Amino acid sequence: MSDSVRYGDYSPANSGKAFPPTTTPRRTRWDGDHLREVEEIEPDEEMGVDPADLTDEDLLREMSSLHRTRLHTLRHAPDPALATHLRRTAELETEYLSRRPGREVDPGRLRDGD
Repeated sequence: MSDSVRYGDYSPANSGKAFPPTTTPRRTRWDGDHLREVEEIEPDEEMGVDPADLTDEDLLREMSSLHRTRLHTLRHAPDPALATHLRRTAELETEYLSRRPGREVDPGRLRDGD
């Protein structure tokens, strides 16, 4: 959690100096609607190659890249970038699952009763 959320305008990490005023209202609570304020992507502004057109190797590489940058994007990216990241991740993972409906499940990852 950032100091501005935790302490309002006071920042103990900044020797008690107030944060500079911002014109952008902060969300006080995440409601799960990460696309609310993001404009629709125009048809000619694709977010990359259609996942259905990727080879298995390329699909895994793209998913690995997104998962590698996930935490940094979640913590530091502006809302439109986070929305794009989430949308692209969902597209790639949906394609992966459609190609592997009977994917191998590691028995060590199962809970009792699963």
